[in-house]
Amino acid sequence: MSGWAVETRQLVKTFGEFIAVDHVTLQVSEGEIFGFLGPNGAGKSTTIRMLCGLLTPTFGKAIVKDIDVAVEPEKVRRNIGYMSQKFSLYDDLTVEQNIDFFAGMYGVPRERRRERRQYVLEMAGLTERHDSLTATLSGGWKQRLALGCAILHDPPVLFLDEPTSGVDPIARGAFWELIREMARAGHTIFVSTHYMDEAEYCHRLALMYRGKVIALGAPAELRAGLDSHSLLRLDTPAPLETMRALEQAPGVKDVAVFGGGLHIAVDDLGNGIAEIRRRLGSEGIEIRRLEEIQPSLEDVFVALIEAEEKRAG
Repeated sequence: MSGWAVETRQLVKTFGEFIAVDHVTLQVSEGEIFGFLGPNGAGKSTTIRMLCGLLTPTFGKAIVKDIDVAVEPEKVRRNIGYMSQKFSLYDDLTVEQNIDFFAGMYGVPRERRRERRQYVLEMAGLTERHDSLTATLSGGWKQRLALGCAILHDPPVLFLDEPTSGVDPIARGAFWELIREMARAGHTIFVSTHYMDEAEYCHRLALMYRGKVIALGAPAELRAGLDSHSLLRLDTPAPLETMRALEQAPGVKDVAVFGGGLHIAVDDLGNGIAEIRRRLGSEGIEIRRLEEIQPSLEDVFVALIEAEEKRAG
């Protein structure tokens, strides 16, 4: 018994010459919301599919609830819920018919189906729409229904693969409240996302890039780890001209558009501010605001990817 809800050891998946997942090792605790963060093509979905028993690892171990996924994939599937960004619902069935279908597919005992159906309808807020065609639901309601269908059999571990992709921000917020409730009830949630704001809701994160985990830790730990430079927020009416003016400036490591302004990484805070003011002053570019800020997860991720690129190149 490992004591972990989910564990991988040197997990590898190749497709021909392409390495999709490259020696990934991680452990997820019981009741943890564990976030898998990274751009499209990073290997997140491939890792999740291996953990769900949908893909066979090329090398290494994938273990869920002390079950070796490669040895007993069917047993693993009985202990997990899985929800992909495509939701896997049947649009030509009603809400209730979808629930009944998945209850049968997951082997929910007949004597428990009425109770579990009612639980899902209430959790998803769809009690009044139980007989509506699923095709008529908005993306947010479909998302909640898909989550409900994935947990009909009350699995201890839930894998959510980019579950909020393409859903509006209000629906995303409501969905994450459901995830937090499930974690408080003891479920382990393994969720992949490319939304940085969602990553803040996770207890811990693995940042994945080109098949590798390049950082692992709580959001606050990852932000605190970005100590190689200081970060400045600059507001100016001429962002493109500002970026060109600062590209070759001494002590300026990076300039990136962020929201309505620019984030500038500098080697030294005092010298960096002085150099920025000097350069922009000589170009006649107005500075509306220039101040030090704490790095966001997006800043951390950009810095880590740039460091990875330098090591690789």
